[in-house]
Amino acid sequence: MCKASISGEKREIRKQVLALRDSLSDDERQRGNILVTEKILGHQWYYGAEYLLLFANYRSEIDTSMILEDALQKGKKVFLPKVEDGAMMFYRILSVKELTEGYKGIPEPAGDTDCYSGDETLAEKTLMIMPGAAFDVKRRRIGYGGGFYDRYLQDKPWMRTIAIGYKCQMLEEIPTEDTDIRPGQVICL
Repeated sequence: MCKASISGEKREIRKQVLALRDSLSDDERQRGNILVTEKILGHQWYYGAEYLLLFANYRSEIDTSMILEDALQKGKKVFLPKVEDGAMMFYRILSVKELTEGYKGIPEPAGDTDCYSGDETLAEKTLMIMPGAAFDVKRRRIGYGGGFYDRYLQDKPWMRTIAIGYKCQMLEEIPTEDTDIRPGQVICL
């Protein structure tokens, strides 16, 4: 299959799955938020992480606020993404109040604090929790089309990554391209 048709297929899957996610009832959303949060907070990778690369949820994404608050209370070094000049960087935050509207309206740190510059020596101390539009049982992920996470992780195969979402975002199989990075685990509940 040629690259153009894979991109088109991914675009259509993204559109359909995001429509499903947007249509979740408040009860379904709350249930998914609680189950995913409990799964992350009880995960050995989270427990052992000193550095947490997380995202602030936007629109109908799974709610990460309880994970964020727990990590800050436990003294983990929490970093959130900020898009700068077409690339994504992770900046440390000490409070949710530091977030402002950024790229496409997504809550971002100001970008004037410590930037995560970890390397492989921090592998067992670092966890990235990432969003996505759709996932499959083989840990393949369709993001939002910008390729930010794929590019960020390209030279970090050592990083522990968990992609999270709602149950409706998990499919049997999705197409991939050579540049797509698979998360270490996918949790969709």
